Amino acid sequence: MKLNNLLRGVCVEKILIIPAIILLFIISAAVFLIVKTSQVNSGREEVDRILGMTAYPEFVNGGSIRKLSILPLVDFYSDSNSIKVEPGVSYLIKADNKTILLDTGYNSEGTHPSALLQNMKVLNINISDIDMIFITHLHPDHLGGMDEMKHGEFSLSRGTVELGRIPVYSPGPVKPSRWNPGPEVHVIHDPTIIAPGIFSLGVIPRHLFLMGRTDEQVLALNLKGKGIVLIVGCGHPTVERIIQRAKMVFHEPIYAIIGGLHFPVHGGRGNIGPVNIQYIVGADRAPWHGLTEQDVNNSIRAIEKEKVSVVSLSPHDSSDWSLEQFRKAFPKSWIDLKAGKEINL
Repeated sequence: MKLNNLLRGVCVEKILIIPAIILLFIISAAVFLIVKTSQVNSGREEVDRILGMTAYPEFVNGGSIRKLSILPLVDFYSDSNSIKVEPGVSYLIKADNKTILLDTGYNSEGTHPSALLQNMKVLNINISDIDMIFITHLHPDHLGGMDEMKHGEFSLSRGTVELGRIPVYSPGPVKPSRWNPGPEVHVIHDPTIIAPGIFSLGVIPRHLFLMGRTDEQVLALNLKGKGIVLIVGCGHPTVERIIQRAKMVFHEPIYAIIGGLHFPVHGGRGNIGPVNIQYIVGADRAPWHGLTEQDVNNSIRAIEKEKVSVVSLSPHDSSDWSLEQFRKAFPKSWIDLKAGKEINL
């Protein structure tokens, strides 16, 4: 009898504990969402205030380049089975006699050689060819992995890669990982001339839901006789504000916009089950007021207004639906951006 009573007591406790755990989870999730929504709203207001007060003079005697090619080494799509793909970014940019590695991919599985190194080998590119590294922002799909972001590092692979003492231009403090020693990091805040005809637009901030304050810089190149080529990592600041900054510091027209603009609308590349993680973290609004078709259309209108001659959108952070909207809007200007496919301007 006593045993039966004891067992009944245990069962009752279990019945009571399960809903209590569920209730605690719901309350915790609600508190988390309330806090994050408050943070993103106040962060957005602060960024708007900062950018509203920001003014820079035009570049004077910044020079120009005559030849330019962009070779995506890492992205979500490719034309060849021999090229590894991932939802990350790394582009090799040749501007006259300078070779720039923009971002270092994702390498989410922490392998060596990484997809970046494997693709470089397939494309006959040597590490010694790289003159400098340009990091657009400090997110894992641009730094070489999640561990890299957590430790404030970047890497090309999780094995030894001899880079030498080449310069690295970053929008925030970051250091080479133990696998890739040697490079010297230069933190950029304001629009900067990196080399003749090669520029950073400087930091353009945005406060993202979950990810918080994100400082991103854009690589700009003045292609002689054509105009300014903008190469974007994720476009978190929005293409509208990127264009605004470019027009602030350059007299020349915008000739090309190439890279990520972060439009995981009607799909994404980083789903966890049914949850579109890129959608949740990609805007400066709470997810229930997140990125929309109207945001895509607004960006298209902003690019149309500038009469841009070349548009090439990265698929690593934009859905197929979004890519199709840009493709239809710019039928004569559009170039598919795929790993291993060189863009010559």
